[in-house]
Amino acid sequence: MAESNFVDYVKIYCRSGKGGRGSTHMRRAKYVPNGGPDGGDGGRGGHIILRGNRNYWTLLHLRYDRHIMAGHGESGSKNCSTGKDGADKVIEVPCGTVVYNAETGEYLCDVTEHGQEVILLKGGRGGQGNNHFKTATRQAPRFAQPGEPMQEMTVIMELKLLADVGLVGFPNAGKSTLLAALSSAKPKIANYPFTTMEPNLGIVSYREGKSFVMADIPGIIEGASQGRGLGLRFLRHIERNSLLLFMVPADSDDIRKEYEILLNELKNFNPEMLDKQRVLAITKCDMLDQELMDEIEPTLPENIPHIFISAISGMGISVLKDILWEELNKESNRIGGKIESIAHRAKDLSHLKEELKEEGEDIDIEYIEDAEEIEDLEDFEYEEDWEEEDK
Repeated sequence: MAESNFVDYVKIYCRSGKGGRGSTHMRRAKYVPNGGPDGGDGGRGGHIILRGNRNYWTLLHLRYDRHIMAGHGESGSKNCSTGKDGADKVIEVPCGTVVYNAETGEYLCDVTEHGQEVILLKGGRGGQGNNHFKTATRQAPRFAQPGEPMQEMTVIMELKLLADVGLVGFPNAGKSTLLAALSSAKPKIANYPFTTMEPNLGIVSYREGKSFVMADIPGIIEGASQGRGLGLRFLRHIERNSLLLFMVPADSDDIRKEYEILLNELKNFNPEMLDKQRVLAITKCDMLDQELMDEIEPTLPENIPHIFISAISGMGISVLKDILWEELNKESNRIGGKIESIAHRAKDLSHLKEELKEEGEDIDIEYIEDAEEIEDLEDFEYEEDWEEEDK
């Protein structure tokens, strides 16, 4: 995936369709001078619908389509004919898309499965025709209902990648090298910090045709949860991961301290991330002999599986796969069809504008109705003075 093509954050304006107005038509036919009311109902306005599509990996297709509008319902007509419903507008989004209200920060919905559909904005109901209002004492009602008004909202769509294993580490910890060694992914690899500027996904093949998905995000630095480096922007991509693989290079001054810094950044970003399964990989171990590994062993964090590996030489890679597969197959994890569930929090309004500016989405998106569309936006009520429609 080209670097410029990864879009995981967009702000768009959505508008459903308004309902069509009911008809006030009176039946007129030869030899039927008092045919009575036969006005039909208005059609329903179109919905704005989100649909999960596993063939999309980013929100790039929405970046240049800022206004999503459904069709309006048509008015009812004579012979009790119901107006045509407005066309629904379906927005295809990648699985893992979360939607928020751009004005209030309120969480709206989450699309996690292929084919899943969520009605984001409902179209207005069509108004009832005058045929519904005839009674024994009011046999020629000359009024009908207008259609319900449309709904409109500016929303933020945020992509959180769906993967089984998320790689967590400081810049130059060897995350991209490991992903390239375990899968067919070809992330950029170089000997300088922040080589990875966007998340990468790879499918790791296991035994007997089994596999799992691994996600590599840009390196985290101390203070990432407060916006330092690139960590804040991409930390959300590991919120859904069932397992976190912490990677610390063997040449670090203090492996335990680096691990605790990473853990603290995740805690500050979202405390729920500490509930995930964790594995620690000591990378770049081709430079160590067995004696040095034995010296490092007592200094490592307790109560977490750990392994010494080298993605270059292949040392420990097979055992790492076994450990990851075993952890993923525990009941609380996703392998076997479950998707990691997370509790989405409303966005803090004090940080929302800053976040929009950081993502380049701080532009105001406005929509002005045409004069013809402005009519009939009054409240849902009866109108008693409408003129009879043409015969």
